[in-house]
Amino acid sequence: MAALPRAVVDDAKAPASGSGRRPVRLVIVDDDQFVRTGMRLLFGGKHGVEVVGEAGDGDEAVTAVRAHWPDVVLMDIRMPRVDGVEATRRIRKLPNPPEVVILTTFDVDEFVVESIRNGACGFLLKDTPPKEIIAAVLSAARGEVAISQRMLRPLVDLVASTAEGSRRSEAIKQLGTLTDRERQVAIGLGRGLSNAEIGATLGMGVSTVKGHVSRVLGKLCINNRAQAAVLIHEAGLL
Repeated sequence: MAALPRAVVDDAKAPASGSGRRPVRLVIVDDDQFVRTGMRLLFGGKHGVEVVGEAGDGDEAVTAVRAHWPDVVLMDIRMPRVDGVEATRRIRKLPNPPEVVILTTFDVDEFVVESIRNGACGFLLKDTPPKEIIAAVLSAARGEVAISQRMLRPLVDLVASTAEGSRRSEAIKQLGTLTDRERQVAIGLGRGLSNAEIGATLGMGVSTVKGHVSRVLGKLCINNRAQAAVLIHEAGLL
């Protein structure tokens, strides 16, 4: 399997914020009050991030998003009533939905993979250093992928090893809608390459790569590069 050199890469989407215009609006979702308090203190109106709401389970998370319309949601994956997987699915179906970054105490598992399939743009371990958590929120607000470097390899390995025949066949069918060039770009996404790295590999300018990435996501009916990477590995192309 090809190497995955980057955990956070450029996306085709324009920056949501974080460019000096206004703070990134953040909702924190976790069933542990201490975790929510710690995250709120971490940001504390600094780093270009404003915590506009919080929730203790997935059902409350959807309500908080509807009330505050944040740019990013930090989402715990295991919670009572409605877990983070289902909450992510519901939130990503809303009009102009926020980006969702999954927080997990555990290593990569099917919950994490399913959250990405449902539209999460990445995930982090809860013991991720504070600077990386802040960077991930800002990256998500810009439409970039946010995945812990140490968790990226386990993620794609799990996807590749657990893809069932029906899922693999569907992934191959979806990718069959792409042109040869778009397919090459999609494989670059599967490798975790940035737009600049894809361009250097394929001899294209960054703006051209961005156009191809947008078309790839549209044709595959997916929301972000993390989902594209999962699909590539489900199809067994890497």
